[in-house]
Amino acid sequence: MAEAQQRGLTGLKVLVIDDSKTIRRTAETLLSKEGCEVYTAVDGFDALSKVADHHPDIVFVDIMMPRLDGYQTCSLIKHNKLFKSTPVIMLSSKDGLFDRARGRIVGSEQYLTKPFTKDELLGAIERHVSR
Repeated sequence: MAEAQQRGLTGLKVLVIDDSKTIRRTAETLLSKEGCEVYTAVDGFDALSKVADHHPDIVFVDIMMPRLDGYQTCSLIKHNKLFKSTPVIMLSSKDGLFDRARGRIVGSEQYLTKPFTKDELLGAIERHVSR
């Protein structure tokens, strides 16, 4: 717990959007251990209501999801006046240049390739969330 306080992540609100239960659970477990308040969503529609309800400090969103994909979800978050400054980190199993570029175009701050490590996840939070 001392390490979590040292990182300053205690109480940080994180939204993890992924249609994979495994990815959601992994991220939730890692981040909860660091003291974060973790919310999860199964797709973009589910995520948009959670963003409105919880005002997360940072959002991790999978690219490939049914109904509303990660690019569309990121774009909708970034086009909302209240949430446009919320950092959005794209998650993908593909590590293509095109995917990264498209992520930038819709406003994402960073792109993590799955499976991500604990350090990558925490590093992204430390890089993009100012406390």
